Amino acid sequence: MSRSIFFAILASAAALFAAPCQANAEETKPAMTTETKALPKPEKSGLLPIDGLNYYYAIYGKGEPLLLLHGGLGTTDMFAPILPSFAENRTVIAVDLQGHGRTALGDRPFGLEAMGDDMAAIVKALGYDKVDVLGYSLGGGVAFRMAVQHPETVRRLVLVSAGYAADGFYAEMRGQQAQVSAAAAEFMKDTPMYKSYVAVAPRPQDFPKLLDTLGTFMRKDYDYSADVAKLKMPVMLVYGDSDMYRPEHEIKFYQMLGGGLKDAGWMRENLSQNRLAILPNRTHYDVFFAPELTATALPFLNGETKVKSWDEVVSETK
Repeated sequence: MSRSIFFAILASAAALFAAPCQANAEETKPAMTTETKALPKPEKSGLLPIDGLNYYYAIYGKGEPLLLLHGGLGTTDMFAPILPSFAENRTVIAVDLQGHGRTALGDRPFGLEAMGDDMAAIVKALGYDKVDVLGYSLGGGVAFRMAVQHPETVRRLVLVSAGYAADGFYAEMRGQQAQVSAAAAEFMKDTPMYKSYVAVAPRPQDFPKLLDTLGTFMRKDYDYSADVAKLKMPVMLVYGDSDMYRPEHEIKFYQMLGGGLKDAGWMRENLSQNRLAILPNRTHYDVFFAPELTATALPFLNGETKVKSWDEVVSETK
C-alpha cells in the first residue's frame, strides 16, 4: 500500500469521534504540543485511577467547570490554540482519553460506553456534581455517551464534528477507517500524531497496539439514534461546512434533538433549546482549533439565549 493511501487512512483515524486516590502530577510527562502555541501551565494535574486505567487530567482557569475531550490519535494538547480562551472565565478540565497522550491504553476493552462512564467518574472524583462538556470527534462520542448514561453530570453539551451513527460518514471514509492497523505505524513516524504521542505517552511502544485497537473499534457498526432523545440538557452540534459527516446526517441529528422542525416564530416561541452551527471554510481536521469554535460555543455554554428583537433594534436607532 502506498504512503499516500496510508496517510489518507490515518487522517480518518485521527478524526474518530473517546473518590479514588490521586497520583502526583510529577508521575506524568510534561505537556508538549505540536501546535505553535503551547498549553499554559495547569493549575493542577495528575493521574486518576478509574476502572483499571490511570487517566491523565489537567485543570486550567477558574469559573464554571467545562470538561474538554480531544479527538482520536490526539491529546489534550491539540486544543492548545483555543483552550486559553475557554479558561479565561472557566475551569477547564482536560482529560487524555484511554490510550491517548499520558493515559495508557491498558488491557481493558476500548469503547465509547465505558469511556462515557469513566468521564462521569472523573468528574465526581474531582469534586464536581455537574459540568458542561465539549467533545471533538472521538471525544464527542465519549461526551455523547457520558450525557446519555450519566445525564445528572452534564449541564450543557457541545458535540464538535461527531455523529450518532456510523452511516453518518461519507462512504469512502468508512472504507479507509476499516483499514487502520498496526501496519501503518512505520509510515507515521514523521507525522504530528506520532510525534505528539511518543512525547508524552507512558508507554510509547504501545503506538502500534493503539492503531490496532482503533482499527477494530472503527470497524464496528453503531447506531445511537434511540439514545438521542435521552439528551434532555441543552445540546449544540458544531460541524465544518466541509466535514467528514454528510450534511444530511448533521441535519437529521439536529432534527432528532427537536431543532429545525418548524419556523421559530416572530417571538421565538418555537425556538428549540438546542443549536446547530456550521462553520464556514472548516473541515473535520481543523475545526477543533478554529477561533470561531470558541466564539460559537461559549455563548451557548454560558446560557446566553437572549437576542434583541427587530422592534428593540429599531427603537434603539431612533
